[in-house]
Amino acid sequence: MTTLVDRDLEARLTAPVRRYSAYLFDLDGTVYLGDQLLPGAAELITALRAARARIVFLSNNPTRDPEMYLAKLRGLGLQVELGDIVNTVVSTVAWLTANHPDATVFPIAEPPLVRALEAAGIRISDDPAEIDIVIASYDREFDYRKLQVAFDAIWHHRRAFLITTNPDRYCPFPGGHGEPDAAAIVAAIEAATGVTCRVNAGKPDRVMIDALGIDLADAVMVGDRLATDVRMAVNAGIDSALVLTGDSGIDDVRDTPVEFRPTYILDRIDRLVPPAGTPGPDPTDPRS
Repeated sequence: MTTLVDRDLEARLTAPVRRYSAYLFDLDGTVYLGDQLLPGAAELITALRAARARIVFLSNNPTRDPEMYLAKLRGLGLQVELGDIVNTVVSTVAWLTANHPDATVFPIAEPPLVRALEAAGIRISDDPAEIDIVIASYDREFDYRKLQVAFDAIWHHRRAFLITTNPDRYCPFPGGHGEPDAAAIVAAIEAATGVTCRVNAGKPDRVMIDALGIDLADAVMVGDRLATDVRMAVNAGIDSALVLTGDSGIDDVRDTPVEFRPTYILDRIDRLVPPAGTPGPDPTDPRS
């Protein structure tokens, strides 16, 4: 017997029937996996460039800066510019600059975020009496000293609040291996202080998508994770495409409420290219 859930999934297992003016792409599990491009990725990016679509690559990984992603994507043969790349290093600094430019921060983070904070002129300190904001990020050198500084700034001095670069519980690696991500550090600080993290600068929250500075009226978010990529699209009110080449599968979609399901479900990324002659943005229009 066919259920409403089955019919809904069947409707979403289809390629877009239109073109968009802006395409927002997750990276690992969507465009590439490890050090290998996923099938159809190069052809898709080439086709979208030819159609003069706006392309932005998004990542929740704060252990690399945009220059590192630029080198990787170009090394994989993709035509990419630095302004096409936004990760949580970029979105965290953008949020701080826009909302708390004079704050003193304590980043529990790896060098790319620390370097970006310094470059933006944001003051950094590990003196709990000076800290206004504790930033919990992916940090493979997280230790008890850092937890103590965060605890003292938030709980003892009652002056700092907690934000995070991204809410991911773990960072997946090819072959099924992974490492604890920023959510583990957030949980430790929340447990010790009793506070709740106030801001998330990564997917699925709007902080990252608002940092793009582009018109979202005709955009689609493409990714492999329901909880981050698709949920951010839902939060932003834009279409989404789940690619079944990474984290989330059909069973995960089936277990997801209809309002949080992707607009499209694709077995590979190049299914995003609609048939030739499909209506879309006018390539002669400078706004396209």
